[in-house]
Formats: sequence, structure tokens, C-alpha cells
Amino acid sequence: MAWEDASARAVLRAIFDAAVAAADPRRVLAQHLPDKPRGRCVVVGAGKSAAVMAAALEAAWPDVPLGGVVVTRYGHAVPTARITVLESSHPVPDANGEAAARRILASVQGLGPDDTVIALMSGGASALLPLPVAGLTLADKQAVNRALLASGATISEMNCVRKHLSAIKGGRLAAAAAPARVVTLAISDVPGDDPAVIGSGPTVPDPTTFTQARAILAKYGIVPSPRVASRLASDSDETPKPGGLPHTEFRMIATPLMALRAAAEAARAAGIAPLILGDALEGESRELGTAMAGIAKSVAAHAEPLRPPAVLLSGGETTVSIGAGPAGRGGRNSEFLLGLAVALGGAPGIWAAAGDTDGIDGTEDAAGALVTPDTLARARGAGLDPGASLAGHDSYSLFAALGDLIRTGPTLTNVNDLRAILIAP
Repeated sequence: MAWEDASARAVLRAIFDAAVAAADPRRVLAQHLPDKPRGRCVVVGAGKSAAVMAAALEAAWPDVPLGGVVVTRYGHAVPTARITVLESSHPVPDANGEAAARRILASVQGLGPDDTVIALMSGGASALLPLPVAGLTLADKQAVNRALLASGATISEMNCVRKHLSAIKGGRLAAAAAPARVVTLAISDVPGDDPAVIGSGPTVPDPTTFTQARAILAKYGIVPSPRVASRLASDSDETPKPGGLPHTEFRMIATPLMALRAAAEAARAAGIAPLILGDALEGESRELGTAMAGIAKSVAAHAEPLRPPAVLLSGGETTVSIGAGPAGRGGRNSEFLLGLAVALGGAPGIWAAAGDTDGIDGTEDAAGALVTPDTLARARGAGLDPGASLAGHDSYSLFAALGDLIRTGPTLTNVNDLRAILIAP
């Protein structure tokens, strides 16, 4: 096919949409369900996909008496008949999240060995379950959360701290449900698909420690409130450790690699050779953009590591370190793309798309954006300075001005970021 701007954009959007569709709970949840329970069945859950997962469970088990409560992000609720859906704030938690977490924890109390808890977990669960441990307030947790989000800490690091300030995370929800069987169905949004990191692992033994939580805050120069510091200074009341929750099991129903494989199939269907570079790429967004630009240039100039037309695919979760200066609008995907565009320097025949599969890049209203060979020229023609926008973390504003944002609305799934770089012959 002739690679023009319109055709390249259409293929990249098809690749992104295929990745999102592969992680739709309505398509994948039923095949991972356990045997139907003998006793009571209590459904709990949290995350951007929690409501649609609850609806998929109701559809799969129409003859099973279900009850329970899940919490999702504002705007992510869907209708359910038997499972209560609540909404709260993400990424910074709010009082509705605290109330929802208390209700979820209470719902698993007093169960017996014949009862079953189905826990539906997906990305965003950690912020949506902000139940402080005794002695802390929601304001304490909000302050730590904001500092971690701005620090460039990885999701694993953030969740280590969160677990040690929580009354529900780090396996505490599963401990409260004992001796009932706890089956967790999860959509992974974390590099490596570590069950203990997804949503800060409310139903999973926690291998991290108070010592590690303290070290993470020190690493990023975060000074906690006196109450938080006191909590983290005490090594008592540790989270349940590996081997300590024998009544639990964990089932992964969708992962970043599944989405990348679906993206690769969509590329092949369009006559493009795909190369999956990894599902767990981390680091600074702009720096990854620079690195990916180098690989794309190699494909274009030398047909290495594969021959065009080709698409480089990757997943994972990068970070944006804001620093002390003022910051504009942007998310990790738009910052990656602007870093890529600047490093490509207008190289011909290279297009790219990147977006969060949940439909929300950071806190903005777009999933991500598109880069074209003339992104820099169009930006400068519009009076924008791409370098200054990158330095000021204002990538969203630049792509919005160019009309190159990808807007999907909430997708109701979340398998982290999807990056696709298309190199034409």
C-alpha cells in the first residue's frame, strides 16, 4: 500500500484499538471463572475495569446468587443488577474511595469455609481503595500519593508505600475474608504482571517491608507527615507475607503482552512486520522516546532489526519526573511521543502512536496522541516550540493544538500503555 499520512494514521489507530479490544473483560472474564460456589458468593473489586468486570460476572453466572460491592473511577460505572458499583477519585484518592474501601472490607467479614469471595482487580485499584490504617487520615495518604506521582517513582515503588499505610491492601482484604475461599480475577497494568503490585495486592501476600517503604520515600526526597513517618518507623503490624494466605488463588485474565500480541496481529493483517520490544518498559518517558527514535531510524536506514514496512511495539509504564519548576499539561504517553518527535527531527516515513489502554493518559481527557513526519514543522508553523513544550512537560497542549490527540473515552479496561512506531519503506 502507498504510505501516506491518512493511511498511516488509520493503521496505527487500528493497531491501538485491537490491543484495547483484546483486554475487554466482556470478552475474556468468563473463561477464567472458578467452579460455581457451594455457599455464599461475595463479589468485591476495585479499578478502572471493576464495574464492567462485575457486569461480565453477572452475565456469566446468571443462576448464582451474587452480592457485594466494587469501586471504580468516576465516569467508569456500568449498569449492574446484583453487585453494587461505587465511584471515587483517581489518581489522587478521595473520601468516597475511603468509604467504598470500608464497605468492601466489611462485606467479607464473617464468612465461612464454604463461602467464596470473587475479587475483581484492575489498574487504578490502589488509588480507589484509600483506607488508611488506624492512626492515619485520608489527607495523610493523599499527600504521600501526590508526592509519589510527581517524583517519577515506579508503580511498584508507589504501591510498596501505599500498602504499608493501608488497612486493606497488601493482602489485608484476603486476611479479613478468611476462612472463605478468595479467587482474584485481575487485569494487569503493571510491568511484569506481579500480582502483589496490581492494585497494591489487597488479596495477595506482600513481599515488601516497612524498611523498603522508608527507603523509597528517602530515594525521592519525600518528607512524610509526622503521622506517616511514625507509621513507617514501626516494623510491627507487617502485611501478610508469602505463604500466609493459603485460602487464596489468583487468576490473570488480561495482560499487557496479550494486548501487544493482538496489536501485532492487526499489523500483520495490514501487511506490516511487527516487532514486540517488550511489555514492561519503564524509565523516563522522554528518554524512552529518544531511544525508540534511534531504533526507528535504524529500521528506516538499514532494515535492522527488521525490514520496512514495520512497526515497533512496546508496553509498560514510563514515568514523568516533574521536578520543582512549573509544568504544563501532559501524560507519560504524550511526553514519550514529543520526546520521540524531537529525537526523530522530522525524519521522513515514520509515524507513531502511544496511549494508555484505559483511555486516559495521566489525568487528561485523551488516551494519547499521534506523531507524524511533519509534527515538528506543523508545531513551529503554529507558533509552538517543541523543545520548550517538552522541557515544560506541556506535550498535551502541543498535540491538542495540532489536532493529533487520540480520544477514546474510558475503555473500561487497563493493560497499561501501548506504543507503536510505524516505519514505511
